[in-house]
Amino acid sequence: MENHEKKAFLKFFITYFVSVALLILAVGFFYFLQMKEHLLKSQEFSMIEYVRHIKFGKSIVHYDPKIFSHKFVQIDQKHIDIRNFFVLNDRFMKYIPTKKEGYYLQVFKDKREFSYKLASLKHKIIYFQLFLLLVFAYISYILAKNALKPLKESISTLDRFAKDLIHDLNTPVTAIGLNMKLLLKDPNCKNNTALKRIGKSVETISQLHKNLTVLLQEETFQLYSLDICKAVKELVQTQKQLCPHVHFEIECGMLVANLNEHAIKQILQNLLSNACKYNKKEGFVKIFAKNNALYIQNSGPTIEHPKEIFKRSYSGDASSSGIGLDIVKRLALAMGIEIKVQSKEGVNTFILTIP
Repeated sequence: MENHEKKAFLKFFITYFVSVALLILAVGFFYFLQMKEHLLKSQEFSMIEYVRHIKFGKSIVHYDPKIFSHKFVQIDQKHIDIRNFFVLNDRFMKYIPTKKEGYYLQVFKDKREFSYKLASLKHKIIYFQLFLLLVFAYISYILAKNALKPLKESISTLDRFAKDLIHDLNTPVTAIGLNMKLLLKDPNCKNNTALKRIGKSVETISQLHKNLTVLLQEETFQLYSLDICKAVKELVQTQKQLCPHVHFEIECGMLVANLNEHAIKQILQNLLSNACKYNKKEGFVKIFAKNNALYIQNSGPTIEHPKEIFKRSYSGDASSSGIGLDIVKRLALAMGIEIKVQSKEGVNTFILTIP
């Protein structure tokens, strides 16, 4: 199951299961309160039955004296509510009026039987709730899996279409690029502004093609040990030829991590390309490693909204599509790399924290 499918599955599963679980817990709680009240009423009724035996002169031998007891008490209060029932720490108590005014029969009953029944009830409700939660967890799993099938099929179809489209674009883009190089070698076309603009657009499309090719592999990345500093040095050699006006400084000995080579190189390629593109005349690009993080700095205009720079809709340049850094962010997340940017005093710094 791919990352986006896992997220959709978990959202559906958690939403449905939590809703049902809350309902089950609420029903169980209110049922417990209702049954507790019923048990209290039965205790009071048993005490009344005990008093009836006394009043009618019936034998109370079968009543355990450790559970039931009584005594006659005189109370100054003229009237006591017949519904009186008191729950004490270890027993119940109730006052029953007698024929003699001012005298009451004070009846006690031990709480141990009630406590046992209440604990037993509580355990039964908890066990039944756990059983229901397991049943609905399984139902939630089945429903989430079934709900995901149409989405999975649609994404799979779209993914195949995108891969086929990107693969088919490779041939015409490569052909256009080669023909543009041949045309620009012709003295008559070398200084043609229109051809130069077309060539630049072809380079942009080619770079976008590379980005998308790597991005479509993010769900199947194979990670293995890789020295990032070595990859940086290789890419900088290429950038030096493309950007002779920029001064490069590398302070990166060794930074090894489990990464995907194509993805990390594409991330570095995009960041280094931007560091050169958005730089001042005779500016610098500095790459160094520190505390398991790679820093890429460049001199250039201050980034106005550094927190939004990785959003697909954001672009600080009218000529840019804004997709490059969005792909950088997605590739970084796929490998567990944390990426952030700082911009102050004419220096922009991209920080890649390696897992």
